[in-house]
Amino acid sequence: MATTLKLFVTFEGPEGSGKTTQIERLAAVLRAGGMTVLTTREPGGTRIGNAIRKLVLDRAHTEMSPRAETLLFSAARAQIVDEVIRPALARGEVVLCDRYADSTLAYQGFGHGQSLEALRQLGGYTTGDLVPDLTIYLDIDVQTGLARKRAGDAKEWNRMEEKTLAYHEAVRAGYLELAAAEPSRWLVVDATAPVDQVHAQILARVQLALGQHRPA
Repeated sequence: MATTLKLFVTFEGPEGSGKTTQIERLAAVLRAGGMTVLTTREPGGTRIGNAIRKLVLDRAHTEMSPRAETLLFSAARAQIVDEVIRPALARGEVVLCDRYADSTLAYQGFGHGQSLEALRQLGGYTTGDLVPDLTIYLDIDVQTGLARKRAGDAKEWNRMEEKTLAYHEAVRAGYLELAAAEPSRWLVVDATAPVDQVHAQILARVQLALGQHRPA
């Protein structure tokens, strides 16, 4: 029988940091331990979110403005929070989400130079002030990460990844600044380390978080 123990964990990182691999490995271990685990991603995870994902990541949409981009990502996020994440947490499940509100601060805030204060206000409304219990940040230098992405499935190369190297550098710097500001919520992991080593670091921190959330 699966154990109900709600925990909301998000994964962040530059392109090619290996989030998908680490989410899958973590979910497998937690499920093997008898926990009910939901994995999902942003943008996407719902019928509406998947439609927005196709629109916002389409390489043909070069004219998309930063504000339009921000609102599209936010719309997909509002839908997944209401339709998927909150119900799963209410059922006592562990939720692992590939990207969340911190992505908007990093990509649309630090990357595009938009107001972080305005984006935080929008994020609060978008998520209903739902904050992750733990955020795993997989850090990798931009050139290495983009090279990893280019070596993968060409269909996965999207509009965000085509942005300039300077843009991606600003995103990474923004992530590191966000993590430094909230060390109790963020775990920064070197994504260039061996996959097993990265997984071990993540698992140890998640097990600690699970212990903290276990009913007395």
